[in-house]
Amino acid sequence: MSWRLRVDPIACTGHGLCAELLPETIDLDEWGYPIIGTLPDRLLPLARRAVADCPTLALLLERDRAH
Repeated sequence: MSWRLRVDPIACTGHGLCAELLPETIDLDEWGYPIIGTLPDRLLPLARRAVADCPTLALLLERDRAH
């Protein structure tokens, strides 16, 4: 089963903590908002931590239905 990260753009305020916790998958745009890349299975524990630590709860982890 594969997973993907998603950002709620309304809830996100651009703290950038997610990119610090998961730099292999998350980059920040010029305003500090996350740009989500591919989530390899090996990074799933780190992704769960980033979701839990998001100060505005804007980062979501979902099952990827395409796979």
